[in-house]
Amino acid sequence: MVRSRAERLADLAVYAAMLLLAAAFLLPVLWLASLAVRTQAEVFLGAARFIPEAPTLDNFARVLRDGGFQTYIWNTIKLSSLGAAGAVALAAPAAYALSRMRFRGKGAVMLGILSVQMVSGLVVLIPLYRFMDRLGLLESHFGTTLLYIAAGIPVTVWLLKIAFDTVPQTLDDAAAIDGLSRFETFAMITLPLALPGLVSAFILNLILNWSQFLIPFIMLTADETWPISVAIFRFAGSTSAATTQLLAAACLLAILPALAIFIVLQRWILAALMAGAVKQ
Repeated sequence: MVRSRAERLADLAVYAAMLLLAAAFLLPVLWLASLAVRTQAEVFLGAARFIPEAPTLDNFARVLRDGGFQTYIWNTIKLSSLGAAGAVALAAPAAYALSRMRFRGKGAVMLGILSVQMVSGLVVLIPLYRFMDRLGLLESHFGTTLLYIAAGIPVTVWLLKIAFDTVPQTLDDAAAIDGLSRFETFAMITLPLALPGLVSAFILNLILNWSQFLIPFIMLTADETWPISVAIFRFAGSTSAATTQLLAAACLLAILPALAIFIVLQRWILAALMAGAVKQ
């Protein structure tokens, strides 16, 4: 089929818009990389030279050798992984119920779950702090992980419901005829078949938790408990121009793991997000 000129122009317009959008996201990262490979003297040149005259990797080496940075990265891995695993584990039964059971108000429940996801964390900042303080969970990774899990459950329920919807209902019916209980069917049949969706939900939660700032910022004040997002923020507030290149190197190292995970596993993530877009 010969495409019309208007269709080709429309495609070009879409590609141009996508390039502009990509540039808007990539330019800050490229500028960060430029600062990260500069010497202290070249930092003061500012925007006068985008490509450093004498690039160096010494800033990355200094950051990686720093014991504090290693602690912050470990805290980030710990909180992000436990939060993602907890969200998937607790959201899975709810998602299965929404996928398989029919009950009055089901649509309202799903809408309510989605509405919770839309509430900004700033709205509940003060009551959340006081609530966790009364429970004695401030200044602990346990309490912080619980909030990571709570923040991830709404979107995870939706993602897993989509994954469970792709598993044929006839398999559940066959399992019931064979004498399996609802829980046994869920654990032995539905979960294994929906494994790609579970993995995708875990990965997505892991990436979102990696960049989480508000929750650890209000929950943790001790230096040794901070994840990398809070540590960089506090360091940036007390640093001078003489250490800008080190701060840039730390920021770049902090975002690289999440970026690498997304690039390598983007097909899994997109498959989970788009699984319900086309009816089987």
